[in-house]
Amino acid sequence: MAYNLLIIVSGGVKILLFKKSLFVILLLLLLLVAAIAPVCYANSAEPPSIVIIVPGVKKDLEISIGSGDIFSKASKTVKAFESYYVFYNRDLKADGDYTLKITTEGTTYEIEMNDKPLKNYNNIYTLNLKNKTLTRGKSTLRSILLVSFRLILTLFIEAGVFTLFKYKEKRSWIAFLIINLISQGVLNIWLNTASPLGSYLILLLIFGEIFVFIFEIFAFLLTVKESKAAITASYVIVANLFSLVAGGYIITYLPI
Repeated sequence: MAYNLLIIVSGGVKILLFKKSLFVILLLLLLLVAAIAPVCYANSAEPPSIVIIVPGVKKDLEISIGSGDIFSKASKTVKAFESYYVFYNRDLKADGDYTLKITTEGTTYEIEMNDKPLKNYNNIYTLNLKNKTLTRGKSTLRSILLVSFRLILTLFIEAGVFTLFKYKEKRSWIAFLIINLISQGVLNIWLNTASPLGSYLILLLIFGEIFVFIFEIFAFLLTVKESKAAITASYVIVANLFSLVAGGYIITYLPI
């Protein structure tokens, strides 16, 4: 009986030590996030009032907004295979309805903007140059493709880390796929709701990854029993750090 009692006490100590280790790991991760988070100053950069997404990159494309004879030219930003034409509150000088003036390939045409109010921040539109139409919001197909791309890229990265930690059982890989489809799918859909030129996208990603980490560490510990709990927890930490780095790169250089 004394031997059995010793085993029970020993097991309890191990569980307690593991819980303490898990708490320390979570604390260290939060401190790491705080350390790498960029310094932000309140109102340091005015968010755009209007963002017009244009598929492709056309060097000669110019977009202006105005009413009557008063027009302001958009500033332009390019990310990979997309262009963004941006207007700020200071560009919206007219009191009446606004008109977009589009000039490309030697031709100029106008599109009436009937949406109000335009002086709020982050009004997002998509311009179809072929059909000469302006649609409010992001294209559904664009959102599906970009979310799918980011999700697949993350799965490849985290699958590589999962392999390095020598997980081989079919059950472990099924759990890996389900957990990541849920956590990374929700994260990327959430990021898709933000403006493609949002000033705080990196911060959104960091906070999103914290919630992903918390969900994944408990989900993996509950479902993956192929290795010790400490090894599984270590995998989640390493995989999410890699995901954070990859996500930061995507936000900086690729469309969101």
